[in-house]
Amino acid sequence: MTIIINILNSQLLMVNSTLVVTLYINPMTGNDCNTGSRLSPFQSLTRALKVTKIPTIIHLESGIYSTASGEVFPLIIRRGATVVGNEANKGGGIVISGSGEYQSPSFGMQNITLLLVDNACLLGVTVTNPSVKGTGIWIESAAPTLANNTFSDCGREGVFTTGTAKPSIINNIFVQNTASGLVMAGHSQGKVVENVFQRNPLGIAISDFAAPAIANNKLSENRTAIALSRNAQPVLRQNLIAKNTQGGLLVHGHAVPDLGNTKDPGDNIFRDHNEFDLYNATTQKLLSVGNQLNPSLVKGLVELLPANGVAVSTSFSDNSIESPSQKLPASSELDGHWAEPFIQALISLDLTHGFADSSYQPDKPMTRAQYATLVAIAFNPFPKIPAADFTDVPKDFWAYSAIQIAASSGFVGGFSDRTFRPDQNVQRLQVIVSLVNGLGLPAVDGNVLEVYSDRHTIPDYARKAVATATQRGIVVNYPDPKVLAPSHLATRAEVAAMVYQALVATGRTPAIKSTYVGLHSRT
Repeated sequence: MTIIINILNSQLLMVNSTLVVTLYINPMTGNDCNTGSRLSPFQSLTRALKVTKIPTIIHLESGIYSTASGEVFPLIIRRGATVVGNEANKGGGIVISGSGEYQSPSFGMQNITLLLVDNACLLGVTVTNPSVKGTGIWIESAAPTLANNTFSDCGREGVFTTGTAKPSIINNIFVQNTASGLVMAGHSQGKVVENVFQRNPLGIAISDFAAPAIANNKLSENRTAIALSRNAQPVLRQNLIAKNTQGGLLVHGHAVPDLGNTKDPGDNIFRDHNEFDLYNATTQKLLSVGNQLNPSLVKGLVELLPANGVAVSTSFSDNSIESPSQKLPASSELDGHWAEPFIQALISLDLTHGFADSSYQPDKPMTRAQYATLVAIAFNPFPKIPAADFTDVPKDFWAYSAIQIAASSGFVGGFSDRTFRPDQNVQRLQVIVSLVNGLGLPAVDGNVLEVYSDRHTIPDYARKAVATATQRGIVVNYPDPKVLAPSHLATRAEVAAMVYQALVATGRTPAIKSTYVGLHSRT
């Protein structure tokens, strides 16, 4: 009581006729035996949260708020409490890091850093949860405000909302969390406005019956920007969804996003994705009004309307997407070409949209950048190692994201001088070795190489890979099935055929009969 009386004597403010206590915390110079004033700050946020139950503003000074500074997790920010750090730089230098057990009524035992209750506010701090499957902020059937914070390096997601939560999540940064930036489940509603989601496997995951308003956010460099499942029904308006390594909006289950109508267009911008802008994996047609989408990167049943409501594109099929980039120009470039079945199969699977020109040009050599793009789209691989920062591949290079994906998953590599040489043409041997390594195929006996008349030209380091690819039916040789020609430059036709055969070898596509495939099985 003595501490509270001292606080009330020196720190009580009047705000709209309501008493508000102001407390100060400094993890470096404070002491939990102090009064909590500006000149006599507490050391821990834990202490400040226990002092009073009336409306309180808690100011955090720079430092790390962890068990080492006296914090006991999870921290519970209760009704009427506002925790304020440095809003100007999104919580830079003010880090709350830790984890404790919380029994969620909806999801059972959880490892969380902070629980926000009722109308609590968290402003201008950085929150991390280093625990495996750890969550930074948990919001359960409450309506708090999160503004100008950074949620990073959490073991699972930065923020999780559930129950009947109705938060205001405004102008925060969600970066590099292990699973997701933000998860909204249960019957969550609320608004998610002007946030940045970057370098998370999922930027935003919305599930169950959640129906939040998602507006004016920027989602980039995630694996997938937004993923919906079950009966989610979010409203998406004026978001920039760009340069995510896999795709923009993924819709599963019975989810139905509101992507605009003729009176209120969506105005979302989707661009620069490797696999899809919008992928509707449900059986129900989605309506998109007034959004910027690349039709060739729209998958599933989707009707595209401009803001004026006049249809420009109707239902898209997962297996056969009608789009300008898929239809080859009316020319004879593929008519009767030996690789026509393979190329047309890749086109039907929407695996050739990474090329800038409108034709495949089958007999043209393929560059390393084009190859990286093709394998990144075709195999959608998971990263195995950190991707190198190639000195000759700037972030604004057209194939930057694809090269990062292909490199981190083991399909391609760089050179000793830290270059990638994206415009250099790729050799046949490089393609074969790349596919075996990237797919992680087990080695086989090298005796299978006896089928090649020029087997002596295969370098020792590549013999196992070539044998493996031969045994799995990946190697395609034209015009002579017995000639491997490992050092020859690979044409687009040859690469298309071998990539397709690699899809066959991994059980993803049906086999295509060809004179130039499967020599080992006929001898």
